[in-house]
Amino acid sequence: MHRTIRAAVCSVAVAGLALGLSSCSEAVDQVDKAVDETYEVTYEVTGKNVDSIEFHGGGGKATEPKIESVSKPELPWTKTVKLRGIMPAAVMPVAADPEGAQVTCKITYKGKVLEKQSAKGLVTTGGCTAESPVTG
Repeated sequence: MHRTIRAAVCSVAVAGLALGLSSCSEAVDQVDKAVDETYEVTYEVTGKNVDSIEFHGGGGKATEPKIESVSKPELPWTKTVKLRGIMPAAVMPVAADPEGAQVTCKITYKGKVLEKQSAKGLVTTGGCTAESPVTG
């Protein structure tokens, strides 16, 4: 008897979790549509021996941003992009170098640094992600 009740409670909990997660995703999409304000950020990557840079370029949805990529970028690399709503600003440089790579990334909004990270090492993935300034 207790096993049957426990199974029923677990089934209800799992179903509730699944509904909650889909509701959460739907809520984020609704907020993203409602907050249609755009903002510009500038990404900057410096260092040495950076193999590629991936970044949110403004396409896609807040929960699934389109990722753009640059291979073998000339450093220092900068790019200004227009993002929308609650989409976070993100830039992810990647470097793999047996001599040791160095990577620094920075995200600025209206002259203010939102995020800055540095990394060194054989395989380096330095990345910067910043919350959308239109949400705060």
